[in-house]
Amino acid sequence: MKRVTGLGGVFFKCRDRESTLSWYREHLGIESDEWGFSFRWLDKDDGQEIGYTVWSPFADDTSYFAPSEKPYMVNFRVANLEELIRALKDEGVQVVGEIKQEENGKFAWILDPEGNKIELWEPVPSAEDPYL
Repeated sequence: MKRVTGLGGVFFKCRDRESTLSWYREHLGIESDEWGFSFRWLDKDDGQEIGYTVWSPFADDTSYFAPSEKPYMVNFRVANLEELIRALKDEGVQVVGEIKQEENGKFAWILDPEGNKIELWEPVPSAEDPYL
């Protein structure tokens, strides 16, 4: 079974989101939208399939990373989220919440041994993704 197929995103908390976005825009040329910035790329196995990795600062008071107390969260792209979550549960990995279907794919969350929350994302095909 394929598990992680790529990096889906890097998310971190910041005290002043607008100022942080401005700094990255001015100094690194990262033009962000309301979610952050999406680095687009072509899938190595299917050169027609577009993928993206999201970079996004979150407000310092976000609860999106809970129950982790860490100021960051990593998102990994996966091939078959439901199958992977079943396997992870069988392996004793702590799953946080239920699988959620969004317009750009399915999402689930787990905790690693250090209490870091990890987001798992099974994206829809790029032709169906409203963010592309």
